[in-house]
Amino acid sequence: MEISFPKCLKCNIGVLVPLSDYGRDGATIEYKAWACTNPNCGFNIRIDNGDISFGRPTAPSTK
Repeated sequence: MEISFPKCLKCNIGVLVPLSDYGRDGATIEYKAWACTNPNCGFNIRIDNGDISFGRPTAPSTK
């Protein structure tokens, strides 16, 4: 089965890939964020406590 991801509509070069995380209680949160694979684009969309945000700068985690 081939998996395809949506093309980034901001840069039209990269694709949006899903990112998962863990909640406060250790439960898996699937597809918490989507990020463009083009490093020059930086588009991302994420869910935090039910709020949807996009375009926040990305940086490597310090954890």
